[in-house]
Amino acid sequence: MSWPTLDLPLLPPFPPMEARLVHAVPVGDAWSYEPKWDGFRCLAFKDDAKVALQSKSGQPLARYFPEVVDTVSRAEPPRLVLDGELVIPAEGGYAFEPLLQRIHPAASRVARLAAETPARLLAFDLLVAPDGRLLTGEPLEARRTELARIAPALASAGLELTSTTRDRSEAERWLAGAVRGIDGVIAKRLDAAYASGERAMQKVKRLRTVDCVVGGLRWATGRERGVGSLLLGLYDDTGLLQYVGHAASFDARTRAELADAFEPIVAASGPGGFTGDAPGGPSRWARERSTEWVPVRPECVVEVEVHHASGGRFRHGTRLVRFRPDKDPRSCTMEQLEG
Repeated sequence: MSWPTLDLPLLPPFPPMEARLVHAVPVGDAWSYEPKWDGFRCLAFKDDAKVALQSKSGQPLARYFPEVVDTVSRAEPPRLVLDGELVIPAEGGYAFEPLLQRIHPAASRVARLAAETPARLLAFDLLVAPDGRLLTGEPLEARRTELARIAPALASAGLELTSTTRDRSEAERWLAGAVRGIDGVIAKRLDAAYASGERAMQKVKRLRTVDCVVGGLRWATGRERGVGSLLLGLYDDTGLLQYVGHAASFDARTRAELADAFEPIVAASGPGGFTGDAPGGPSRWARERSTEWVPVRPECVVEVEVHHASGGRFRHGTRLVRFRPDKDPRSCTMEQLEG
């Protein structure tokens, strides 16, 4: 899918500012806090009637969220670039699974889901002002002031701004569950410019989760067809995908569904995804031995819940939380294990 021709000082694909995982909300007057919404990161580019939506990994999203394209196009400002989160309301909060269902090639299905479970864009940053000014070099406090100034014009089209606070105790309440539909808190320095492609924000998750690349799998033992465990990798600072652990303990239905998902990307030869440490010698023939594994092309990202990690490995098995098709596998780095 190609990008539309836009007359803006920023054009897609543009690497968004990213967050580094920490384990406590930072303290101090220099920080501003936001809920970490349970959705897809999205940059929205608007040039009059032309709109582009971009994922965190730099991929076009417009065809999957036509209702959001329509909302952005109806916004009063003639041009702008917003950074935000795509969410789908559900039961007083937001649901992630309906977002996953949108990443589908059939236009008819996308149109049906857009009508049944419409998505919203929650904006939290302004990178290009309506008058065409580039704001990425301005401090967050100035960008937020400009975003608040145009909030009524955005709201008239159905665009919302995310909640923010400078009160750390309120951020702690969010983290404790006072707000539904979030999976953590984002902290940003008020004096910081927009650092494209850098981990310049901090995020604290309600659960300790890590985004991993699936580099291999073990087939379930016995007669039932299915996946017994997913073998997980993270990229080190030299670009090698290192084996860090596994996710297992799937029920029969999940084992079969995982087999359907991964059989098309089982690697034809070689070590599959792992280019650094691997979990042992792969075998393509013996599905009955649980110690044997098959390589998988490093294309799939999964989020897993982790109880303890040390020495660059998960000390125990992890729990599969969800697939993350919105994430670039190369963004899954060992930095997530720090702190």
